[in-house]
Amino acid sequence: MTDTLSLITSHNPADPSDVLLQIPAPGAFASIEAVERARDAQPGWLLGGAAARSTALGAVAAAIDTAGAELAELAVREVGKPLTEARAEVARTAAIWRYYAQAPYEPVGAVHETAAGPGLLLTRRRPHGVAGLITPWNFPFAIPSWKAAPALAAGNAVVLKPAPEATACARRLAEIAQRALPEGVFTALPGGAPEGGALVSAADVVSFTGSTVVGRAVVRDATARGIPVQAEMGGLNAAIVLPDADIEQAAAHIAAAIAGYAGQKCTATSRVVAVGSALDPLREALCEALRAIPVGDPADPATVSGPLIDERARDRAGDAWHGLDVLTGGTVPDGPGWYAAPTLVENVPAGHGLLHEEVFGPIAALLPADDVAHAVRLTNSVPYGLVTSVHTADLDAALCGLDGLDTGMIRINAPSTGVDFHLPFGGAKASSLGPREQGRAALEFYTAGRTYTLSPTGAT
Repeated sequence: MTDTLSLITSHNPADPSDVLLQIPAPGAFASIEAVERARDAQPGWLLGGAAARSTALGAVAAAIDTAGAELAELAVREVGKPLTEARAEVARTAAIWRYYAQAPYEPVGAVHETAAGPGLLLTRRRPHGVAGLITPWNFPFAIPSWKAAPALAAGNAVVLKPAPEATACARRLAEIAQRALPEGVFTALPGGAPEGGALVSAADVVSFTGSTVVGRAVVRDATARGIPVQAEMGGLNAAIVLPDADIEQAAAHIAAAIAGYAGQKCTATSRVVAVGSALDPLREALCEALRAIPVGDPADPATVSGPLIDERARDRAGDAWHGLDVLTGGTVPDGPGWYAAPTLVENVPAGHGLLHEEVFGPIAALLPADDVAHAVRLTNSVPYGLVTSVHTADLDAALCGLDGLDTGMIRINAPSTGVDFHLPFGGAKASSLGPREQGRAALEFYTAGRTYTLSPTGAT
């Protein structure tokens, strides 16, 4: 029995008449029960030792590799991810599990000399217990994996609450993982706000990726309980182009970061800051590059920009460019599916929402800057600070003149999109709250430090 009558419905964004699943939401009590089962299973998972955890995570990686084609097709159908990008995400997902499969063998502490007298001082990191993971729909395999794999490697059990739009993907990932893991160690629990809120109220550590509004509520509730929490939220990312940049290359990188996956990435570029004389050639090159972006059926390997996740997202993109000077795009194609053309606008008023709020669609504003200092001020003028891409041939400008950027990640002569799973991921200001995730930083987040004093019997 559930404590809610709501339904979880997953549509194909390219063909909304195609319903992947429609199931009752399990309700808040189901989250509590899942955490209790995970808490019962966690001690045995930890005591099984490093070799058992390493072997299990490696088996998950191998199974993902084996099911790669099927998983990519599921991501195309459920969240509208273009096939080529879906295949890359699945490959990265397997690599994430393989990377963390080595983590159980990593040192978890250190031995120190006492200040005086015999004995030992030890530091040791131990798992929190049950990790509650709340994930978005746009990376339905990679984001749950880069949260779950390090949590499991460190000896935690995991309860995953995916976004409703990615329920089928999460359930399939759980099926694969559960074949390699002990019962109760990994649970995927479908649902929405009631299930997510209950998970935060019961888990021992919480990791969230999603909207800023929900992320702040998650941090507030977890902090009130005194448990560790991290939240990865919005981005309003800028690409800065200096006059000495390779304009054609910069335009290609920026167009891909604006329109790839219809701009539905927290690392997508939504503001393009052209410094000085870069403005005119960049305007022309970027418009040409955006017009060349293949838009269409995500199942077509040539497609770069597919549908938005739902009708509301498509309408939000259209509202964003309404009344502005549209350089290219600015249309909603006819036919089935929730599509919007890759769009570039300019002369955007300073108070316009496009310059202060994340749209999560294939649209960006072109902004002029007098010099590098002005570009930095424009970039920093928003509430978010996730990633900035910088395009220049001048290493001094990249390392020194742009040192004032208040973003967590800076990518030189590369798109704002794209992350390395073995390095810390996160931003500044409203983009991130709490510790970083991914890489070794994730292992630290999912464990707590212990300090031991060992004194021999009879020591004074």
